[in-house]
Amino acid sequence: MSRQPPPLQLSGAHALSSVALQEQLAVNLERGLSAGEALERLHRCGANRLTARQERPLWQQFLAQFHAPLLYALLITGTVKALTGSLREAGVIWSVTVINAVIGFVQESRAERSIGALAQVIRSENEVLRDGQLQRLEAQDLVPGDVVILSSGDRVPADLRLLAVRNLQVDESSLTGESLPIAKTTQPDPAEAPLADRQGMAHAGSFVSTGQARGVVVATGDATELGNLACSLQQGAPLSTPLIRKFSRFSLTILRLVLGLSIVTAVVGLARGRSGAEMFDAAVALAVSAIPEELPAIVTITLAIGVRRMAQRNAIIRKLPAVEALGSATVICSDKTGTLTQNRMAVQELYAAGQRLRLEALWLDGQAAHGSAPDPLQSNKALRELLLAGLLCSDARPSDVHEGLVGDPTETALLAAAQRAGFDYAEAHRQHPRRDALPFEAELQVMATLHGSERIVVKGSLEGVLPRCRWQCGSDGEHAPLDPDAIRAAVDTMAGQGERVLAFAMGQVPPNQSALVHHHIESNLTFLGLQGMADPPRPEATQAVAACRAAGIAVKMITGDHIRTATAIARQMDIGHRPTPVCIDGRGLEAVAADALSDVVLDTDVFARMAPAQKLQLVRSLQASGQIVAMTGDGVNDAPALRQADIGIAMGAGGTAVAREAAAMVLTDDNFAAIAAAVEEGRGVALNLHRAMAFCLPVNGGESFTILISALMGLVLPITALQVLWLNMVNSLTMSLPLAFEPKACGLMAMPPQRPDRPLLNRPLVQRLLLVSAFSWVVIFATFFWAEARYGDRSISRTMAVQALVLSRVTYLLSLSEVSQHLPWAWGRLATALWRSPALMLGLGAALLLQVLFSQWEPMNTFFGTAPLSLAQWWQCSLAIPLMIPVARAANRIDSLVPIVAGMPWNKVTV
Repeated sequence: MSRQPPPLQLSGAHALSSVALQEQLAVNLERGLSAGEALERLHRCGANRLTARQERPLWQQFLAQFHAPLLYALLITGTVKALTGSLREAGVIWSVTVINAVIGFVQESRAERSIGALAQVIRSENEVLRDGQLQRLEAQDLVPGDVVILSSGDRVPADLRLLAVRNLQVDESSLTGESLPIAKTTQPDPAEAPLADRQGMAHAGSFVSTGQARGVVVATGDATELGNLACSLQQGAPLSTPLIRKFSRFSLTILRLVLGLSIVTAVVGLARGRSGAEMFDAAVALAVSAIPEELPAIVTITLAIGVRRMAQRNAIIRKLPAVEALGSATVICSDKTGTLTQNRMAVQELYAAGQRLRLEALWLDGQAAHGSAPDPLQSNKALRELLLAGLLCSDARPSDVHEGLVGDPTETALLAAAQRAGFDYAEAHRQHPRRDALPFEAELQVMATLHGSERIVVKGSLEGVLPRCRWQCGSDGEHAPLDPDAIRAAVDTMAGQGERVLAFAMGQVPPNQSALVHHHIESNLTFLGLQGMADPPRPEATQAVAACRAAGIAVKMITGDHIRTATAIARQMDIGHRPTPVCIDGRGLEAVAADALSDVVLDTDVFARMAPAQKLQLVRSLQASGQIVAMTGDGVNDAPALRQADIGIAMGAGGTAVAREAAAMVLTDDNFAAIAAAVEEGRGVALNLHRAMAFCLPVNGGESFTILISALMGLVLPITALQVLWLNMVNSLTMSLPLAFEPKACGLMAMPPQRPDRPLLNRPLVQRLLLVSAFSWVVIFATFFWAEARYGDRSISRTMAVQALVLSRVTYLLSLSEVSQHLPWAWGRLATALWRSPALMLGLGAALLLQVLFSQWEPMNTFFGTAPLSLAQWWQCSLAIPLMIPVARAANRIDSLVPIVAGMPWNKVTV
């Protein structure tokens, strides 16, 4: 019987022994694969690279900008106009759709390349054992069963089951979220162990921080844990923000309304004996007037302005709709490391001779801060020995090229603490030169160094150090009886505060001993004390968390760190709405029943030891509960959740390229405070969008009323379809754009977020629309029929109707702006306010200049069917300006604008 070939990829390898691995992978672990076997497996498994998603060509990206119901309607309307011979109207309609698409395409020109970025992660060279010989091979040539040699600084090329390790620590932060390098062993892990707890594995995409190792490849390419993340990204839905969903529903509502009114108009007209061609023209004119052609461009430009403002506050927006989405966020799920914290380890607390004290209690550089409290180093000599031990038993050192320290984050924290206490690195090593060292070994959990002629310094975990100690150092520097219970109690207290605790001890060897061996540190050591370190919270991030809470936004911590560490940071930053945050880890979340998951996720503040799939599950659960979710992340493991969230926020400085490509927003300074600032900007954008809609839609409503009533009653149209397009495309756009430049309103972060289910066409806005539309209809009809009766010229009458409507809109525009705070209309105060609002002045000036050209310039008269007006006629049109004031007051009492953002009235915007 022929031998069965080994499995292509080996799952569950973390729980297998080396004997089982050798059997299942059919490989001699001492010689590696033969060249022929490796080639055969390469043909079966494929290259060790991830399948990259093919990018869409640029033309498809451009066409995607037209994918919106309202834009479809505009394209169809333009086509109908062209087929009926109205090429000028068709050209105007088509132009706005193209302009809108160009703006969106330019802003979003960077295509989604999440999988492409992932494919770059595993390209490297490594030492591989084949045919009993070490060779350097490209990572893409590795196959299951290859034996790989890892050294410090190497990128792990595939998923490896470790066979031998020496002082191996692997940085898995991009995969698991664990902020510190993980010490690895060769022991099998439990089959149910989550990714972050698999100490016998080294996964593709991680880095070797220190040490060496030998491991066998158990998975390559798409079968690795990194490949599983790639599949999750491919399955992620494209960005769908509240604005996209609301705008889609709004567009469908408008289209149904327009279609219904057009059909009613045609049917009624035909019943009254009007010709079919005449009623078709009337129905098309009604559609042109009712569809807000200017709205897509206004929304796109307003969002683009928001993008620029957010960039000034360290937030780069990659997807336009994400601007408004951040302002609508109800939950922010944030990673701990680097976003909420400073992304650096620092000693927080010391314990020696039974005394615990915070590091800041030490005199800075050995000098008194206030000249009153005694120096703890003088009253407790064990503290001095403890800090000196942290400096000596460490490979960290001052940098030769810049200010600061270089080395392992834990060891640089120990050196920084000693320097704070006044120790000098060079002087300490001159007095106590290192002669030998025993590197840290995970099995022993200690590191030891030999200094001078006989001093030994040992550091490690409490479990590794305390059993080797016979005495402890007293406050006088002499031997004192060892008190293990007090020491363990101190460790529990410090660990409960989220600190990583290291124990230190001192011993002696015979004089002139030049080599250090394990039996020198097995017993008779003197316990010096403990140093507790943590990644401290950013002060500005703590303030930002409080600001988000005041704004009604829940902040949840989702991290790969240990639950005690995460809980301590959450408690320090006051995350959650209770004195003690509610916490759960990955295993606890797995045990939650499916029907209870939503309630648990909503009620929990801290999620620790979360696997990538669980992060994605959390985001989906929150979204299913109706929450608008912003998710931060920096690692490969965060990418699926970033893509799923309503707005994914990646780190620009310390994050991976994968995370940045999967996100809609990138923080340039990796600071949570920038998120809070961006939320405020997003709410300002949402308010300005509502102002723009409140300005544009009533004009369309007034035009629609005019054409509908004229068609139903058999009257002459007061304004033509081409003039309607001018009002919608040129005048509305020019006058509403200044609203996009409005400064942020005060107090936006003191209000709760808008309800996620609140539609764009909400009741207050509809009431505002009906009121102002009715007034606009009255202005158009009254001006047209009065002018026709007085002047007997239809071109002049239509021109005056258009100009009266535009001039009345000047008052309405001011009532929507921050300038409204300076009403009632004191001209001195109003002029000052306008001078301080250059965008508003520019918009009004441009709009009025265009209206002068619209009526006074002969080419415009020919194109739009207008006529020049005299000064007296202009004056008569301007009477509409004061008539709009009471209407604007009433509209602002109905809809005070801020409910779109905050759900409550805000008096500063009302007239």
